[in-house]
Amino acid sequence: MFTPSARGNPPPVRNDQVDPHQRRSGGTIAGLAQGRPEAGGAGCPPVLFEAVLFDRDGTLVHDVPYNGDPTLVRPVAGAREALDRLRAAGLRLGVVTNQSGIARGRFSRSDLDRVNARVEELLGPFDSWQICPHAEPGPGVAGCRCRKPSPAMVADAARALGTTPDRCVLVGDIGADMTAAGAAGAAGILVPTAQTRPEEVAAAPAVAGDLPGAVDLILRRQRLVAGGGERADIGAAAAPAAGAHRGRPRCVLVARPDSAGDVLVTGPAIRAVAAGADRVVMLCGPRGRAAAELLPGIDELIEWPLPWIDPQPTPVDRAEVDRLTARLTEVGADEAVLFTSFHQSALPLALVLRMAGVERISAISDDYPGSLLDVRHRVPLGIPETERALSLAAAAGFPLPPDDDPTLRLRADCLDALPGDGALAEPGYVVVHPGSSVAARACPPELCARIVAALAEAGHRVVVTGGPGEGALSARVAGRAGVDLGGQTSLTGLAAIIARAGCLVVGNTGPAHLAAALGTPVISLFAPTVSFGQWGPYRVPTVRLGDAAAGCRHTRATSCPVLGHPCLSSVEPASVVAAVRLLGAGADPVPISGAAPAPVYGGAAPARVHGGAA
Repeated sequence: MFTPSARGNPPPVRNDQVDPHQRRSGGTIAGLAQGRPEAGGAGCPPVLFEAVLFDRDGTLVHDVPYNGDPTLVRPVAGAREALDRLRAAGLRLGVVTNQSGIARGRFSRSDLDRVNARVEELLGPFDSWQICPHAEPGPGVAGCRCRKPSPAMVADAARALGTTPDRCVLVGDIGADMTAAGAAGAAGILVPTAQTRPEEVAAAPAVAGDLPGAVDLILRRQRLVAGGGERADIGAAAAPAAGAHRGRPRCVLVARPDSAGDVLVTGPAIRAVAAGADRVVMLCGPRGRAAAELLPGIDELIEWPLPWIDPQPTPVDRAEVDRLTARLTEVGADEAVLFTSFHQSALPLALVLRMAGVERISAISDDYPGSLLDVRHRVPLGIPETERALSLAAAAGFPLPPDDDPTLRLRADCLDALPGDGALAEPGYVVVHPGSSVAARACPPELCARIVAALAEAGHRVVVTGGPGEGALSARVAGRAGVDLGGQTSLTGLAAIIARAGCLVVGNTGPAHLAAALGTPVISLFAPTVSFGQWGPYRVPTVRLGDAAAGCRHTRATSCPVLGHPCLSSVEPASVVAAVRLLGAGADPVPISGAAPAPVYGGAAPARVHGGAA
């Protein structure tokens, strides 16, 4: 770890501590827990999605419960045209469908084959069909591995299509579809019908009004990451336009002066900039410094608190702004790319950089920037934060290179060594991280303690972690059932612990994104104060728990505005244990899909018959 100085001019990252090839190419730790393969190859475009998977009944065709009659197949409006758009874009298509009518004796396998053949006759061919013929088991009875909300069919479809789940998106109409997608590490888009529960809509990572709208969203996200979006305004000084950069810059300054989680989700965009520049200098804040040190592609760090970004800002001081301007002038950057959250403004920093002599500045800005920006980029709401940042980098002329993959990553040399004995000696334990930098996003300590006890009773080894100053919290949560490591590790030490975990139980806070960078599955106790689709763990197996429709929804509150913290206090410890099983973590690596979907999707309603898939 590098020790930050007390002022805003800390020591630079030493290049002799980072292998030059790793630094330029993004040589990293990626998917340590999951063995995620690298992406792409020479001449291939950046990979966001390679395949689109669909639920059948209620999504591709109108829902006819337990349908074994091909004459009753009716596609939803616009389905054939929408699917053909995906085929034309080079995406492979698959179907993942529960069909318990076979087990219930409602129709035969040959009936099902005839119905599916009729679906293909009307909608065109699919590259893979994954079908679960099993019925939901009774209470206490282990079910099959394939029935949604299990992620098994999503994983099987990805394998059959020659890709990985994190390069797939699943389109469905009920919560079980979204749970299966998330638990596999795939993206999910919900297209609600009259049968879709309101709580399922609230909990979905993305929602489209109809099937063509879901396809629009998929293709829009592809274009944004590849730099083919239409939302960037290019100033005359920045010509040629985005995607056709005017030459390799000698030095680019990137900025994300925010918290650790914000810095981590910006990592792929910073790698994209690093691939197109000789030198990258990053401006970060004190809260994000430790995370910035873990990212590949950065040659030098400048730590400086910005009063228009920090949640507890000091007054704006003329002398301090002058010192920042002078420090940025010393960098001698040819251009700058300013990464911000959707509710922040890049314009104050753009003004400082203009005063520092930076000639070309790119940022996302809905507000009119005047002459402060050369590339003014705009992004629709709800786009995942990592893709939002990647789209800005691409608009600025730095698309992700074809040999990179838009996943979070860490530098290959950044993890601390773990002790060779004790609770951490063998991988596969469950980590519970009860703390959060924002109080509204933290799970109540007494509930976290009950979760630890339930996990231990189910046979899992449980490790409780916490940041500096959270020792009392972690000790309270660990109790006698867990191993308390709160306040005993740096961020790199925490990363090493999470890398060997079977999964992480955590709220919407920095360690969730650290787990995503390591490929460690996440049980996300996600307070809905911000959008899950935008801020949930990115491209890693995830199960979301909590009341997504609680009164704090989309308030961005830092302190809970609703008495009793219902969004997270409603989580049952048993649902966390079920989510661990669903992710295949710890002592039970095979997902058990017999449990009703509600306990692992934040609801309490009973399961229902739906489209022959009940």
